[in-house]
Amino acid sequence: MKFLAAFIMKGRTQAMMVASSLALLSLLFPPVSIVSSASVALVTLRRGGYEGLYVLIFSCISAAGLGFFLFGNIQFALLYGLVLWLPIWLISIVLREGKHLSVAIQIAVLFGMIGVLGFYLYVNDPAVMWQSILNLMVQPMLASNPDVPVEDVKQSIQVFSHFMTGGIAAGSVYGLLFGLFLARWWQAGLYNPGGFREEYLSLRVHPKVALASLLIVAIAWFSAGDVAEICWNISILFVVLYAFVGIAVLHTSFSEMKIKRFAVPFFYVTLVLVPHVMGIVVIVGVLDAWLDLRSKILNKKNT
Repeated sequence: MKFLAAFIMKGRTQAMMVASSLALLSLLFPPVSIVSSASVALVTLRRGGYEGLYVLIFSCISAAGLGFFLFGNIQFALLYGLVLWLPIWLISIVLREGKHLSVAIQIAVLFGMIGVLGFYLYVNDPAVMWQSILNLMVQPMLASNPDVPVEDVKQSIQVFSHFMTGGIAAGSVYGLLFGLFLARWWQAGLYNPGGFREEYLSLRVHPKVALASLLIVAIAWFSAGDVAEICWNISILFVVLYAFVGIAVLHTSFSEMKIKRFAVPFFYVTLVLVPHVMGIVVIVGVLDAWLDLRSKILNKKNT
């Protein structure tokens, strides 16, 4: 995809073309939205916040124009563009000015936390709202599969409805960060080969951040009612943060093995095929805040 990054960096027009056209295409193929947001992030990372804002604004206008010709609607495409590009533009400025990927990730998670809190302030009972939405979504499945135990499905919906806000927020943060990572990888490929790998594998969270995370989990565990529910939903966002840190630690560990050619790919395949492994990865990410596991791994190799 390096050719696409080079095309984006040719000028404002090229960047706006890629961002706006892929944004509308993402309505049919949602993963394409990552590439669209990465195009705005790449311009911001390389040329600054003003240039990124210029591309963002005129990409919104272009998307609105395309939306009018394709769907007869301007507002939806315009708002969709703002939701897609504004957060990653802000995070890209943080990364460009702060030069620390870990800080950018933590700010993205903070945005997610603000989103969760704002949603609970805006909606009186989010669990009831999500429960009604999930019930509507499963109706076609229940109608086509009469053998499915309806009571079990309803019970599962009742449980999941209390955590949907955090789940949606975590998914949004994942999409935001994947777009940022893609843009940073593009930037490294064009101007600093190997830079993104080094930057990502050095990810680490400050012990105070880890302590605050554990405190929120403890509040969720020992409290009840809305306070517990809000804290549990916020805790879901911590999975995003510590998953990336844990992956960086374990990648470093496996890359120091003699069979690293097989160990590193096997690690990522396992993450995809066995999702439960993510729990171990998150624990590793939390522990690394105090133990600095990568330093111990590298020191052990050198001794």
